[in-house]
Amino acid sequence: MAIIDWIIVVAYSICVIGIGYVIGKKQKNQADYYIASQKASAWLTGSSLAANQVSAISLIGVPAFIAAKHNGGLTWLQYELALPLSMIVLVLFVIPAFRSYQGFSIYEWLHKRFGMQTRIVLAMVFLLSRSLATGVAIVATSYVVSVLIGLNIYISILSISLISLIYTSIGGILADIYTDVMQLAILIFSTVLFCGVVIYTINGHTAFHIDYHRLKIFNVASFGIMDGNTFSLAPMLCGGFFLYISYYGFDQSQAQRFLSCESTNAAQRAVIINTIVRFIIVLLYSLLGILLLLLLSVDNRLQLILSNQQPDMLIPTFIKHYIPAGLKGVVVSGILAASMSSMDSAINSLSAITYNDALKIACQKLASISDKVKLLLSRLLTVFWGIITTLFAIIFAGSSETVVELVNKIGSLLYGPICAVFIIGMITKKKIHQFAIIGGFITGILINVFIWQFLPSVSWMWWNATGFIAAIVVPIIFSVFTDSGYISDSSYNLKTIPKSAWFKAIVLGMWFMAIIGIFIIIENVFQ
Repeated sequence: MAIIDWIIVVAYSICVIGIGYVIGKKQKNQADYYIASQKASAWLTGSSLAANQVSAISLIGVPAFIAAKHNGGLTWLQYELALPLSMIVLVLFVIPAFRSYQGFSIYEWLHKRFGMQTRIVLAMVFLLSRSLATGVAIVATSYVVSVLIGLNIYISILSISLISLIYTSIGGILADIYTDVMQLAILIFSTVLFCGVVIYTINGHTAFHIDYHRLKIFNVASFGIMDGNTFSLAPMLCGGFFLYISYYGFDQSQAQRFLSCESTNAAQRAVIINTIVRFIIVLLYSLLGILLLLLLSVDNRLQLILSNQQPDMLIPTFIKHYIPAGLKGVVVSGILAASMSSMDSAINSLSAITYNDALKIACQKLASISDKVKLLLSRLLTVFWGIITTLFAIIFAGSSETVVELVNKIGSLLYGPICAVFIIGMITKKKIHQFAIIGGFITGILINVFIWQFLPSVSWMWWNATGFIAAIVVPIIFSVFTDSGYISDSSYNLKTIPKSAWFKAIVLGMWFMAIIGIFIIIENVFQ
């Protein structure tokens, strides 16, 4: 990169660290650090949620899937249909349930509903799965940095992780939210800029020799069951539905954000904002993928460079060889922003769960220490998890799978069973022994592992649904044959749903229909 590019990247890095420092100086206790004392607005939180999901993994992986991956194309957009449907569940059930108690850990809610063992098991699963997924997210950005700067990929991983770790450990969740919003703006701007450069590069070409099948969105010819068709509508809609409920509702890294909102109504509006903003960004990513597909069909130089590389190297390669100095710094800052928005929320939530669901249980004396010491311990735990996720990134650096698929496969093994545990607690009032709950959870995971190993022709997107069904059947059967009574405190499960929540659910349903309409229009344009 040129000197001007370095200046832009360094200035951006200093800016986010400065935000963390300014916010961190004002924090007095763990409530400030982990849930912003429940003062975050809907717009800030919704934008932060969107920035978390449309990360560097998406920016690098989605255009590569559309333009270069074997059997890839716009079929990935089918995944977006599941989002508004899953957000309806969050608005009606999940957010009101979690906001009904005072705390910053969703696994503490499980303790109140089922018992200590359920809380510990799910919390430990989160610590492992989220740290692994974060390691993969760091690798996605490190690909870009290693190609552009010429650094060893491991040095790139260490550099990126250090910046995120500094501002997150100091500023906590509020620093994450504010920097996420700034990072989202940079990400959108850099993606638009990227599209402009690609359009300029292909200007003058009119004869494009492309596989127009890549421009087809809906794949209804198969169900992704025993046919090896991973990206058909049925598994992406059904599997994506359970995955998104679990990720946004029952993953601490995301749920901690709507726990930080100033009210239940604000939290519900935040997930609607997230749904709309995320879709707009995904459309931008898809446009970039289409433009790169066109460029690949007419640019022999780009084809030659990519001939011996993985699809995920498409974006880094184009930046290195086609983006001019100055603009390159902006685009690289956008990719850094995308990666940091994923890492910051993860290590902050990992710190929260380690303290609340591990250390506080193991050492009850922590309850008596001062707020200042608790805050210091929370920051040290964030540093600890920053180091752990960085080590995982180093391990994953040699992965051969497309990054966007790898992350979703890790989640798909667990998201269905995790979703089942929480949903049972929210929609039923009957007492169910927690060993039946844990047994169902383990059964769901084992079923998914069996499908993964012995039924590879079943789409991995179905794992979210199969895991959910298996995990929910075991405790339901157990409850039928046992009479354990009913919980006395109904504040932890389903209540009467207010009209305002139903209105928000209708808005999400209308947005679902609008997305279908947009997809139909896109398909007709490319026919």
